Amino acid sequence: MDPAAPRHVGSSQTGAQTRVPCIGRWTLNLHQQGSPEDLLLTFLSLGSRMSVPLGKQVFFTGMAASGGCALLYYLIQKTFSRASYYQLALEHLHSHPEALEALGTPLNVHYLRLTDKYNFVDIADAKLKIPVSGPKSEGYLYVTSSRDAPFKRWNLQEVFLELKDGQQIPLFKPSGENSNELKKE
Repeated sequence: MDPAAPRHVGSSQTGAQTRVPCIGRWTLNLHQQGSPEDLLLTFLSLGSRMSVPLGKQVFFTGMAASGGCALLYYLIQKTFSRASYYQLALEHLHSHPEALEALGTPLNVHYLRLTDKYNFVDIADAKLKIPVSGPKSEGYLYVTSSRDAPFKRWNLQEVFLELKDGQQIPLFKPSGENSNELKKE
């Protein structure tokens, strides 16, 4: 490095490399090779002698974040599919001959679209739009359920199948009080 070149206060130099302490636990290394246009920025973790280029750090951080988001999406899907109102609605679908005839067998139950505004679950109410398909047709299984208080049993309010062509097949409508209780979650 040129002795006339400005030095950063608190920085140390080794050969053609200027080490500048940064905020946090990172140290910024400035490598000068030939001209100022060839300035290369890399980060060093404290206690490490190997530098990791910034591009690699961004890439691997992005991959880790993407993997974390995909895992979270999968876990949310699993949570919905284990809910008692979800399971009971699918039982009604599998035991309804008209719905099975319209869709065909075997039935495929697909993941919920979490961005769909119809899908809504809170402490007392649940509304789901479950995508289903078969060899003959496809559609959505609409589920409406509620409960009186937290940690009480879920009560199905309505379950119906809407096919792609617009036909609606009612699968469940409560006929009396407490005839549709579900197990506590």
